[in-house]
Amino acid sequence: MPALNHTHDPAARSWLASANAEGCDFPIQNLPHAVFRRAGSSEAFRGGVAIGDQVLDLAALAAGGQLDGLALHAARAAAQPALNDFFAQGPAAWQTLRHALFALLKSDTRHGTDSVRQCLVAQAEVEYTVPARIGDYTDFYTSIDHALNITRIFNPEGDVTPNFRWIPIAYHGRVSTIGVSGQRFRRPMGQTLAPGAAAPTFHACARLDYELELGIWIGQGNAAGEPIPLAQAEQHIFGICLLNDWSARDIQFWEMAPLGPFLAKNFATTISPWIVTMEALAPYRQAWTRPAGEPQPLAYLDTEANRAEGAIDIQLEVWLESDKARTEGTGASRLSATSFRHQYWTPAQMVAHHTVGGCSLNAGDLFGSGTISGPGPGEAGAIIELARAGQSPVTLANGEQRSFLADGDAVILRGACAKPGAARIGFGESRGTVLPALGWATPAR
Repeated sequence: MPALNHTHDPAARSWLASANAEGCDFPIQNLPHAVFRRAGSSEAFRGGVAIGDQVLDLAALAAGGQLDGLALHAARAAAQPALNDFFAQGPAAWQTLRHALFALLKSDTRHGTDSVRQCLVAQAEVEYTVPARIGDYTDFYTSIDHALNITRIFNPEGDVTPNFRWIPIAYHGRVSTIGVSGQRFRRPMGQTLAPGAAAPTFHACARLDYELELGIWIGQGNAAGEPIPLAQAEQHIFGICLLNDWSARDIQFWEMAPLGPFLAKNFATTISPWIVTMEALAPYRQAWTRPAGEPQPLAYLDTEANRAEGAIDIQLEVWLESDKARTEGTGASRLSATSFRHQYWTPAQMVAHHTVGGCSLNAGDLFGSGTISGPGPGEAGAIIELARAGQSPVTLANGEQRSFLADGDAVILRGACAKPGAARIGFGESRGTVLPALGWATPAR
């Protein structure tokens, strides 16, 4: 796991004033990666790093003579239209580039500031794309609070399935409909079975939901048949973004058995454009624990290091902006807030378990963390939990109520890390908007 170093110094400041503003998501201690271009332009997409309210254009920087050696080699890979080659270079390259950028952007930099300034593009003027070619997407199910909340809506005495406490459960998701923040998608169509009905019906989803998750980006992969040990798992994780796993609950409940979700999950997944590196997250590591009464992990999912600092305190929020609120300019309503530290399984355990049977991962593969819900009131990561499957509708700030999502609703995920003695760093946001279903046209006869 990355160690603390000079790039985590909370007193460090940048010569770029916006990076030092209180509440800024992107101070010099963060330096997350994305792929961008100027909005509405025909420019090629290329890699960039966030600093304050600007994007540092790595293609321009790599051509400007400010970097050399491994840092230049890494910058050229990180400047490409997809970050796969950079991911594949591994932790030494990731860290070398991060430290070189930190040095160029630090307030006491004496040389080259003007040439670096010429490589900045205002974030307000850019658009983003999915930052890597995602070969495979695996979505996990790793919050015991979420699992129990869902179970107990329908059975107050119920419990999670027996395997939940022993393995990080997951399914193989769909890559083709993963989009970056700003994604707009149609309400999905599908089959549902009404309670007591003898046959299903086909119609637009009536119980559309979001799921608050994190996206875990795989850096270096592994060869088929060569599992990644837990002790080495984090060397294969480049960084983390926000992820919304949109879910059609009525379709999901009908199709889940026996092979898991299909149409209920394959219509849209929305990620934030910025990937916060594992090194930037080092100050926010926490002990990962299991209560004494809970099963303890099998040996291949257990190390002293994972117990000591496998958890990450990423503080997360879900906001909902209705079409009415957007029209009236009254703003979004906060639905819930929680932390990733509550997750039952760690990212390293997800990697180790994913590969233990011989599965190979590739640079640019994406994991969904599974819905992130905490143990307290108001910490649910999905509206089905908050509204108890429609039994207790959620009231928005403007008086509207929601049991599930309505057409025109935008769901915004936000995340940040903050604690005394460390600089606050943020993830930006993941925003997705629900459009009306296309409907089903009757075929011509």
